[in-house]
Amino acid sequence: MERTLCAIAIVALVMCLAMTLALAFIGYQYQKLIENGNGNKPSAHKLVKDVEDNENNLQELPRKEKVCLTPGCVKAAAELLKNMDETVDPCKDFYHFACGGWVESQVIPDDRTSVSVFSVLQDELNNKLRGLVEKEPENIEPSHITSMRNMYKTCMNLTEIEEVGNKPLLDLLQKFGGWPVLEGSNWNESNFDWLNALIHFRQNGFSHDLLLDLSVTPDFRNNTRHVIDLDQASLGMPDRTYLLRGLNDSAVRGYFKLMVESAVILGADREVAEREMLDALQFETILANYSLPREERRNISLLYNKMNISEIQKLAPNIDWHKYFNNLLNEPIPDNEDIIVNVPSFVRKINNLIPETKKRVLANYMIWRVVLQSFATLGKLWRELAQEYNKVITGQDREEPRWEQCMSSLTGSLGIALSSLYVKHHFKGESKDMALDMVNYIHREFLRMLDELDWMDKQTVDYARAKAKAISSYIGYPEQILDDEKVGKLYETLNLTMESYFDNVQRLRKWSTDYAFSQLRKPNLKGDWRKHARAAVVNAYYNALENSIEFPAGILQGSFFDKDRPNYLNFGAIGFVIGHEITHGFDDRGRQFDKDGNNRNWWDHKTDLKFRQRTQCIIEQYSNYTVPENGLRVNGINTQGENIADNGGLKEAFRAYRKWVEDHHEEAMLPGLKYSPDQLFWVSAANVWCGKHRSEVLRLRVLVGSHSPSQFRVIGPLSNLPEFSTSFNCPKASPMNPELKCSVW
Repeated sequence: MERTLCAIAIVALVMCLAMTLALAFIGYQYQKLIENGNGNKPSAHKLVKDVEDNENNLQELPRKEKVCLTPGCVKAAAELLKNMDETVDPCKDFYHFACGGWVESQVIPDDRTSVSVFSVLQDELNNKLRGLVEKEPENIEPSHITSMRNMYKTCMNLTEIEEVGNKPLLDLLQKFGGWPVLEGSNWNESNFDWLNALIHFRQNGFSHDLLLDLSVTPDFRNNTRHVIDLDQASLGMPDRTYLLRGLNDSAVRGYFKLMVESAVILGADREVAEREMLDALQFETILANYSLPREERRNISLLYNKMNISEIQKLAPNIDWHKYFNNLLNEPIPDNEDIIVNVPSFVRKINNLIPETKKRVLANYMIWRVVLQSFATLGKLWRELAQEYNKVITGQDREEPRWEQCMSSLTGSLGIALSSLYVKHHFKGESKDMALDMVNYIHREFLRMLDELDWMDKQTVDYARAKAKAISSYIGYPEQILDDEKVGKLYETLNLTMESYFDNVQRLRKWSTDYAFSQLRKPNLKGDWRKHARAAVVNAYYNALENSIEFPAGILQGSFFDKDRPNYLNFGAIGFVIGHEITHGFDDRGRQFDKDGNNRNWWDHKTDLKFRQRTQCIIEQYSNYTVPENGLRVNGINTQGENIADNGGLKEAFRAYRKWVEDHHEEAMLPGLKYSPDQLFWVSAANVWCGKHRSEVLRLRVLVGSHSPSQFRVIGPLSNLPEFSTSFNCPKASPMNPELKCSVW
């Protein structure tokens, strides 16, 4: 501990003295004094004199003892020292060794559910975006930027939102025939038709996915075209598993209270609201029971059931399917139109449920979902009610600042306009070239790994190589988002004004659905710039239908990437992410698509069985992890895709870094740190997942998330990699070097 404090002190001293090259060398000299057992701290004058005397001697040190003295290295060293807890044995718990200091120093703000390296970078990005959006334009600007500013300003105008109160919502409810729980005996049951209600919702910018989910997507088996997709209903709670627990569950009780209080705020009698909303909740629970669990939705082929209207009519004869499709879609469709039905059993059951359900119950539930979608557009009372529910679900104690809420309203459908503004002002182009070089190294390493596999037959390996070679990379942003004319054309039918936030939200929702449905008759163009234009996000993606990987401008900075620090840190951080996304093409879901992005089986049967055996090892490994904050076990089935990607991606990134060293040179160590470049690669990789979460949101992540909690994204992959144990000399059978190791790629 004393040694660590001294190292931190000297790094701080170096930074305080402007982090010049000469004074950075003090960090190295001071560390050597500590290693030699000299506890007397030399004077700054003496150290500067030593720098002058020994400046050239540094170049004569053996390669392994060289220390990087640039400002970028000093900054990186300080950050790593701050993040780490060197009192923890890296061979026992590498997550807390690498992230313990970071976790200990973090306090989750009342308006947050967690803090993480991702969220810290996202906060920095949001502040930049806020500055751009709130800044008054200096010149005449494109209409899509004006619309975006209008959306933000009306969202921030809480005075207007409070003044209009509930009137915008109440007016719409009357337009929809009224909410039975409010209308009482005045509600006209004979005028209610569930399908007409859905159509009215769709026309006014509300979701039409309350009983069945209708969308237009690329055809999974012929992705040059778009196709209609019919799926099970969306739900008001985050996942069906909540509803199945019933009112004994605190989250379901919170949801039920949300339903009741919403009705009371709008004028319902409380006793009536409790009775009728309970019926609505029970109806939604039936929908949850009919829905296919996430664990059963990983096999893409089971979700691909091609039918036409006549066949769907036979499956569910109680529903007027011509009316359903022809009024919800942008234009009528012929009887022989291909429609992909994801879960035929759900469609068949909903066909029987609707006529068996009282119209009052059905209407109360459907209108409730309209009210739920309106919370964010209404006044303070509604936000407080939503916050009370959010606290039960996520542990968040206070709503986030209004400007952050308003910024979130821009990042969805207006994300391309926002990204255009961001890239023009903030993104540094050289990061793009360096990231592409790393992608190439890691990509080539994955191909080498395929050649070394002993469990795949040659034909399947050849297919895998062909798919890997065909992966397209999208880094930073497409050049088109700098072209105001091209971006403007995307938004040419959208007009957001300064008049009403409620109306703006509804216009934007309807425009977004209209745009998505307008793709039905258009070809699906791979590489279409609009699919890769959301640059202002801290995330990365693999697209199975395009067989592409994407690293937006927002993630090419901060803890993930810095051109001024050693490459072992970059390969450990963004390199890990790059390898992760490449491996997604070969996880349990990605492998179901061929090199052209079509759902086609290219696996030899025996090799397929071996893949499943190896995947089962991963499933069981992660299923045995227990989240200490809430005692829940990780769902190894739902997280298997991300876990496979983590394990393969980290392995690729390390091998790629070692290859980079072969091609270039061994890199210098960091000042004030005793760890080798290889060891710091692993620390950097772990630092990507440093996080601190409330127990409630961890519960939510375990129940519905596809990612394992942070610590297991570090412990899991590292304990499977012999290269890691070699770097830290971890004894056999130690926690980070178990005898049983899982490996897919």
